Amino acid sequence: MSLEPFETAESQDHPTVRQLSIFIENQVGQLLQLTRLLDQTDIRILAVSVVNAVDCAVIRMIVDDPDQAGELFRQSRFSVSEAELIVVSLPPGKRGLLHTWMALLAGEVNINYTYPLLVRPHGAPAMAVQADNLEMAVAVLRTKRFDVLDQSDLLKGYH
Repeated sequence: MSLEPFETAESQDHPTVRQLSIFIENQVGQLLQLTRLLDQTDIRILAVSVVNAVDCAVIRMIVDDPDQAGELFRQSRFSVSEAELIVVSLPPGKRGLLHTWMALLAGEVNINYTYPLLVRPHGAPAMAVQADNLEMAVAVLRTKRFDVLDQSDLLKGYH
């Protein structure tokens, strides 16, 4: 009996961005220490979100070099995990967020969390979105003519 090679993953055909989640103790100065680690390198923070709890905090971060940043944090004894999310450019006008959320709702895509980017890829504001179905989120947004960005697109907004 011949066995075929076991495949564990398929390549994805939708753009995603890698997010680092760093778990820190809820103590004064921890966020500053984390940021200073990156300040000693050429790594740029492109987006950041802080979720605070009683005894710990989760720092969600998008950087221009997630491999190097993740390794740096791990070497400094921070607990780090990675996740994929999408980044979408907001349409012009004051209702950009409204139109984005309406498009995702129409596609029955649930948003787990979201936060804005510090950079403006392609000159437009953008949001990081973690959804229950990234592939469906991308498909819905593209159908509605939204610009869904990948990791390399984020660097275009950083001068």
